Amino acid sequence: MENNKLDTISNLFEGKEIRSIWDSDKGDYYFSVVDVISALTDSKDAKDYWYKLKIRMTEE
Repeated sequence: MENNKLDTISNLFEGKEIRSIWDSDKGDYYFSVVDVISALTDSKDAKDYWYKLKIRMTEE
């Protein structure tokens, strides 16, 4: 079952690498926000994009 979820994520992001970790106690995957942002925005610096986004969100 775990591999099926990863295959679905891989297809969703067109095969771009998204780092993840499996928490067997909770039965959940955790994914790198920076990797997801990079895959969705094609940003040159996804880490900086995430940093600026967090600042904008806390200012609201």
